[in-house]
Amino acid sequence: MFSKKNRLIAIIIFSMVFGILLGFSINKSLTSNNPKIEQAYIKKITQGNPEIEKQVSEEMAKIEIDNLKEAKKTVAGHYSILSDIFLRMIKMIIAPLVLAVLVMGVAKVGDFSSVGRIGGKTIVYFTFATLLALSLGLIIVNIFEPGKVMALELPPASTEAIVKSGGQNAKNFIAHVVPDSIIRVMAENEILPIVVFALFFGIAASSIGDQGKPMIKAMDSLSHIMFKVTNFVMNFAPIGVFGAITAVVIQQGLDVLSGYAYLIGCFFGGLLFFIFGVLLFICLVLRIKFFSLLSYVKEPILLAFSTASSESAMPKTIEQLEKFGISNRIVSFVLPLGYSFNLDGSIMYMTFATVFIAQAYGINMSTGDQVQMMLILLITSKGMAGVPRASLVVIAGMLSMFNIPGEGLLLLLAVDQILDMGRSATNVIGNAVASAVVAKWEGEKLTPRSQI
Repeated sequence: MFSKKNRLIAIIIFSMVFGILLGFSINKSLTSNNPKIEQAYIKKITQGNPEIEKQVSEEMAKIEIDNLKEAKKTVAGHYSILSDIFLRMIKMIIAPLVLAVLVMGVAKVGDFSSVGRIGGKTIVYFTFATLLALSLGLIIVNIFEPGKVMALELPPASTEAIVKSGGQNAKNFIAHVVPDSIIRVMAENEILPIVVFALFFGIAASSIGDQGKPMIKAMDSLSHIMFKVTNFVMNFAPIGVFGAITAVVIQQGLDVLSGYAYLIGCFFGGLLFFIFGVLLFICLVLRIKFFSLLSYVKEPILLAFSTASSESAMPKTIEQLEKFGISNRIVSFVLPLGYSFNLDGSIMYMTFATVFIAQAYGINMSTGDQVQMMLILLITSKGMAGVPRASLVVIAGMLSMFNIPGEGLLLLLAVDQILDMGRSATNVIGNAVASAVVAKWEGEKLTPRSQI
């Protein structure tokens, strides 16, 4: 018999498979029902003129393709509503949960010096992990050279990229980190400013003694309530997963997998090496039970993968890491911060994708250029979690900086959702390991509790 948790995971997997099959069926049905160009009709209206006939054929083909894309988008929209509802339910949890658990964690730490010590260790690990992820992205793309091997048809030079570059500077970064209104940033689910406010609030509540205890107790109650709400919302996860997967397959089909198989294989291979090579090695060195940790966060990992959203997994990840034996004061501090500073999968994608596009255009990026790009990304990638399609925004900035055509981003958009699934799952694992590492550095024993 399945436990309740394993039963939910099994249902989520079934929802993914069923969504793929249904999406593929609908995609093929829409494609087969697409009216074909009648060559006899074209010859009739062009009176057999070969040049005009060719021009009309091309124009009609373009219209048919556009109509087919619009039809797929419309049908996919009916299914994506399910995933939108689920993700909105997750988002309504995040702000109050992060505020409550972080205030509780900081109040337990008690003072600025202790918070500073934990924060220092956290930032050191995040910087180290980011450098490893950036470096691995460069190594994979330079060894396997997907941009050269695949020889993709390049977008026309006149094509405008959908994603505009968004350079990160000191002013933008500070404006994003330091909240001008805690109500506004909670309403917009901006995690990093919530972390900053919660740090001050938690330390202040702890420092005033008995007067602060009612507020700390209220936050403790709020955190338990939000965890219960999380469990309620997770019952809708299979429906959200089904909607997300079905919508993607309806629009993209499965043919895109064969056309981009080499690129997908290279990137996913790199992610697997990062997880089972780099992160596993870190855990072995620090005597962290890596596979036991994965077993505790397997549900958030699967959820992040199937919805292509790290954010959707955050509430459940906090709960499961505490069950793994990491104290609330560590999890509540490290994990929210990790969603802005330690997105390993997304970080690796930035170097990988930038060099891939350069390869596709036959542009040779020297070792010096790649090292410079890596160091720039080490800084500019931080605090981008609140930006829609953050990875693509940062990549667009890198393309502009190194004079690589910006329309090259269109080479990735066809499979970006699929690649994002791998990135999101890796982000969850990376932050779970980061929490365990900081806990070990703080001398915690990491004694797991029952998962039931």
